[in-house]
Amino acid sequence: MKTSDFDYHLPAEHIAQIPTEPRDRSRLMIIHRNTNSLEHRYFYEICNYLQDGDTLVFNNSRVIPARILGQREDSGAKVEILLLRRLGNALWETLVYPGRKTAVGTRIKITSRLDDIDVKLIAEVIEHGENGTRVVSFSEESLLEKLGQVPLPPYIRTTLTEPERYQTVYAEINGSVAAPTAGLHFTPRLLNELQHKGIQLAFVTLHIGLDTFRPVRVDEPSQHPIHKEYGEITSEVAALLTWTKKRGKKIIAVGTSTARMLEAAAQAGTIQPFAGWIDLFILPGYKFRVIDALVTNFHLPRSTLLMLVSAFASRDFILRAYEQAKNLGYRFYSFGDAMLIF
Repeated sequence: MKTSDFDYHLPAEHIAQIPTEPRDRSRLMIIHRNTNSLEHRYFYEICNYLQDGDTLVFNNSRVIPARILGQREDSGAKVEILLLRRLGNALWETLVYPGRKTAVGTRIKITSRLDDIDVKLIAEVIEHGENGTRVVSFSEESLLEKLGQVPLPPYIRTTLTEPERYQTVYAEINGSVAAPTAGLHFTPRLLNELQHKGIQLAFVTLHIGLDTFRPVRVDEPSQHPIHKEYGEITSEVAALLTWTKKRGKKIIAVGTSTARMLEAAAQAGTIQPFAGWIDLFILPGYKFRVIDALVTNFHLPRSTLLMLVSAFASRDFILRAYEQAKNLGYRFYSFGDAMLIF
């Protein structure tokens, strides 16, 4: 298995630049693994494919304003800081752009005007981390949320006029640097409709981090260093999922982040409450312990997310589905259309 096995060509016009409105009017490709067949629907029709007693599991992590713009104190050059993980009070693991010449000791000033008051924050690089990251100390923690912006993926070049559109409607717990995009299709009305049908809704937390922004660059995917992400599953959710399995009903993960969280919590063989860091890298050949179906968007070539989806279905089937999606005008990536894989 090579990284190149997960490559495909996507013309730029297929990359969604703005979200569909309303959210649940995006398209939905239904993938039947047992018959290698496809259907084409709209997302609001997802209820027709779920049954009373099934459990939909969502990632309720909320995207933080993790993009900080500033200038180097020594040269005035523009700098962008992407917050990845909080290490302590005013101490963060980050990506810094441009990063190649950002040495330990580099000081970056971030200025703005808030409520008619000029504010200033100083960031200092204090350590080089793994995989090109930088550990940065900020002069004041409380200003980060006010000075930061919600970071959009680099392939979205259109300004987002409503930042909340890059949050799920159920986002609750701050911590991600990218949205769990499979959940962007759900509306309050659709969630109510699902519950009315007898479908259970469960929420876990996995704060999405560096690997969303980092392609696999090595030839062997198994040599790719997966970045740790923090997640939690409560005892109540673990019990609900165990009960769902015992009744012979389906557990449907909404998004690859949810799938990773659930599978990480079941590595001992049963679904357990969990709180901690996970680095589970799901590749073809992995035996899924928890999820029976997956809601997901269309992912970037050579990405860990495409590899996970290819582990749940087959690589050849997924890539054929992607080709059909292109031919039928589906929209790709974060603001794009969705798949439901059974």
